[in-house]
Amino acid sequence: METKTKSTSDSSEWHVWLLVAAMVVLVAGAAFVTIWKNFHELQNNVHRIRKPPDGVIPKYRNALRISTQFFDVQKSGKLENNYRIAWRGDSGLEDGKDENLDLSKGLYDAGDNMKFGFPMAFTATVLAWSILEYGQHMEAVNELKHAQESLRWITDYLINAHPSDNVLYIQVGDPETDHKCWERPETSTEKRPAIQVNTTHPGSDVASETAAAMAAASLVFKNQDPGYSKLLLDHAQKLFEFANNYQGVYSKSIPNIQDYYKSSGFVDELLWAASWLYHATGDSYYINYVTVMHGNAFANWGNPTWFSWDDKFAGIQVLLSRVNFLGMDTKISIVENMNLQMYRRTAEALMCTILLPPPTEKKTNGGLIWVNEWDSLQYAIGNAFLLVVFSDYMFKSNTPYLYCNGKLYEPMDLREFAVSQADYVLGNNLMNMSYLVGYGLNYPQYVHHRGASMPVDANTSCHDGFKWLYSTKPNPNLAIGAVVGGPFLNDTYIDSRNNSMQGEPTTYNSAFFVGLLSGLVTSSSVVQSFT
Repeated sequence: METKTKSTSDSSEWHVWLLVAAMVVLVAGAAFVTIWKNFHELQNNVHRIRKPPDGVIPKYRNALRISTQFFDVQKSGKLENNYRIAWRGDSGLEDGKDENLDLSKGLYDAGDNMKFGFPMAFTATVLAWSILEYGQHMEAVNELKHAQESLRWITDYLINAHPSDNVLYIQVGDPETDHKCWERPETSTEKRPAIQVNTTHPGSDVASETAAAMAAASLVFKNQDPGYSKLLLDHAQKLFEFANNYQGVYSKSIPNIQDYYKSSGFVDELLWAASWLYHATGDSYYINYVTVMHGNAFANWGNPTWFSWDDKFAGIQVLLSRVNFLGMDTKISIVENMNLQMYRRTAEALMCTILLPPPTEKKTNGGLIWVNEWDSLQYAIGNAFLLVVFSDYMFKSNTPYLYCNGKLYEPMDLREFAVSQADYVLGNNLMNMSYLVGYGLNYPQYVHHRGASMPVDANTSCHDGFKWLYSTKPNPNLAIGAVVGGPFLNDTYIDSRNNSMQGEPTTYNSAFFVGLLSGLVTSSSVVQSFT
């Protein structure tokens, strides 16, 4: 009996455990099936990522053709084939003569007659980056050659501005004198001194930005003019060495230029230059510089900031994300790769800051990124350019999602937000105004720009030219392609020639917008190695 009872009990327990085991297998099997199903859905989604439509988009094609012309408006020197801008003539022909240099080329910075090397070099870097990423797009609308010519006009100047290893001329003209005059650059007779940084008056920020511009441009011209490309790269490497060995903020070294393009620091420019030199040379020293040697100290990982002429961190993060996304260099060490991930994560944090609803104090009611009342559009279009570039890296690498605080964004979500910024500039805003001069029927008529505001035959000197600043008549000349400063936080714009806060265009605004439009003008390009 006892034996039977015991035997019956063992049998019952065995059946219970068999049932439990079966249930575990079923549950585990179901979980496995679910995981497998989700995995396959994710894999399928990778191949079903929403992508932009094929074909050229006419409004962006037209806007791009207009945007590139502002570089012609801003040219200094002996003008060649400047038929698009009939009201411009030769100017600045004596620039650099007192230093036995030819500094006649380059671009005037904004609405004045100054050549500021810091923003000019940044204009070149952004324009070169735009060509490298979207040259095929530019070529599709016959603007590639024009963009390359504009870039070379700047780099020709930068080469001459670097006459020896540790000397860089960073400004031509006296801003105090220049801003006391209102006259066309063609008729200006004021003295135009050239100012340099050197070992005793260092400028790591401006020297590094110039190095970045030359390194990026060397890639643009690598195939079409190898000799010129090599010359640019040689200057870039020497300038980076100068900037790194003699560290200092240029606007502190030369206090009398602090009122114009004062620099907030130089570590971002050092990283920016090293990043571009890595892409231009493939030299592991530069990738080690931005990751192991100075990543922790300089890069400010995890704290995204806004891309601008003075803050290159966001640009660095996106540019180095390219390496991480595409895995183009097998020689990168594990530690370097880990730190490249930190750059990418910080770039992702910026994307999330832009994308996450609801609109914050960093967006207008009309949906425009808004950071500062001075030249507000540079932040909108500069960071929208980064959105397009980052989204294309996601497309290329089959990265289906960006995770932002519990919300998933596809690459097309980034692109569509960039589209919203471009369309705002082109007139989809509360003012129903295009902020791109020459585009549409309603754009600023009183742009803060000396040459555009004065008739070609105006016979004026320094002081009596101010009557054109205060004239109530629209500008007689069209500063075509100018992207003005932009709206206030409440989406309003005052079209007044004396409103330099909103109405003055800059070359770097145009470089940003050319890059943004080039990324949007046709479907996403196949991202390739720059080399």
